[in-house]
Amino acid sequence: MKKLVYILVFMTMLPLSMSAQEVFTEVRKSAQTTLDNPNSNDLLRQFSQFKIDALDYMALKMREQMPDSSVVYLDRQAYALNAFMTHYLKVLVDNRNEPAAYQVKLMKLFIDASVSNPLFDDSDKELVHSYFADGKSATRFSLDTDWQRARIAVASELKKIK
Repeated sequence: MKKLVYILVFMTMLPLSMSAQEVFTEVRKSAQTTLDNPNSNDLLRQFSQFKIDALDYMALKMREQMPDSSVVYLDRQAYALNAFMTHYLKVLVDNRNEPAAYQVKLMKLFIDASVSNPLFDDSDKELVHSYFADGKSATRFSLDTDWQRARIAVASELKKIK
């Protein structure tokens, strides 16, 4: 499990020195590589599939609703998504020996942060909550998320319960 955390931390650090739209591209490429690797464990594959779907959704919606926005904004959101997912996994791993009720509380903090911080206010709830509605998914987040705000919300809530 430690190996998994190290891999995710490394994946989060990749985009630090990249230029415009390279962050988005690198996060997506890294997720696709993990997804395509038959040796990747199921949890990493689930995280990677969510990242790809969230990034694709974000790029499509930005073209539709924010055509004048810069690629820097898309990169920031991609970086925040990657950091959010890495933080989520790290919190789960760090608290794996805690009581189940506490672990559920932690998961709910991340889920609530995702759902309560929409980026586009998309009315197609069936689409944006497709992962959220799947009780078996390890990534029960909304595709329509402002990942920068969600990261801040999670950090704030985690401080309150520690």
